[in-house]
Amino acid sequence: MQSMVLLFSYGTLQDRDVQIANFGRELTGREDVLPGYARRLVPINDKDVAAALRGESYYANAERSPNPEDAVCGTVFEITEQELEAADEYEKDAEYGRISVTLGSGAQAWVYVRKTVA
Repeated sequence: MQSMVLLFSYGTLQDRDVQIANFGRELTGREDVLPGYARRLVPINDKDVAAALRGESYYANAERSPNPEDAVCGTVFEITEQELEAADEYEKDAEYGRISVTLGSGAQAWVYVRKTVA
């Protein structure tokens, strides 16, 4: 049996069509929050990425917030390690990095956040 991991999504990975295209199945999940983060819109500069091809001009990014009251709402999914690799591939065009976080529920999950430029 494959080991399962938790993945928190606050964006397109919550979309059924995106899930089927990337994982070959619709995921089931539960609502949760990412505390200490806020959503920020970042322009899509590469018009060849999937989001731009769908007519979107911004990525919705979760970025650490100076306000501890901030939280990003989303869905936590239980997926396989192989599906996590597929998610890595899907998110690479957005220049996201995958980090481990503690969600509002106390669950430990992976989440994609924008790579910051130092």
